[in-house]
Amino acid sequence: MRRQALSALLAVLVLTGLAGLVYPLLVTGLAALLFPQRASGSLIVEDGRAAGSALIGQSFSAPGYFWGRPSATAPFPCNAALSGASNLGPANPELAKQVKARIEALRAADPGNSAPVPVDLVTASASGLDPHVSPAAAFYQVPRVARVRGLSRETVRDLVRRHVRERQWGILGEPVVNVLELNLDLEKMAASPKAKSGDADRATGR
Repeated sequence: MRRQALSALLAVLVLTGLAGLVYPLLVTGLAALLFPQRASGSLIVEDGRAAGSALIGQSFSAPGYFWGRPSATAPFPCNAALSGASNLGPANPELAKQVKARIEALRAADPGNSAPVPVDLVTASASGLDPHVSPAAAFYQVPRVARVRGLSRETVRDLVRRHVRERQWGILGEPVVNVLELNLDLEKMAASPKAKSGDADRATGR
């Protein structure tokens, strides 16, 4: 009896050490060695500090930025500590009300844009943390961003085109645009005297 108890205790200790210590350390070490950027959270570093993660969406609401998908996380949008959805079904009047309000907000921010609003700009995902929008959603916002930033539409369209990620291996998923990466490059472009002078030249026909 005593011998069996000691054997069982030894087995528990060995398995706990292997599964709870050795294996996690081994996997973590290999990940840090082989995929250092991903293992550290896919952080996007600008000027020596982390601007965010390429895998976690951020909430942008200023008209001079591209907006991401709506988020139903609480108590604020894109709360990475509390991922979740609204759980509103397609027949729920509250969902229709929210979608209508989002469409009105997009129209109010860009009154001259009469193009159909892409669905991912007015519906939240199951996680509430999507870092991407569809290319259609990004291109829809080009007129507003260009107007507010004082840039030409074609300049901003070119920026969006450079950020379109095609399907993985050409078959998996759908083309997407990372909103944070796009906005960071937009900031750099807007701050560039060359970009502004080039847009001014095109506007005056020079």
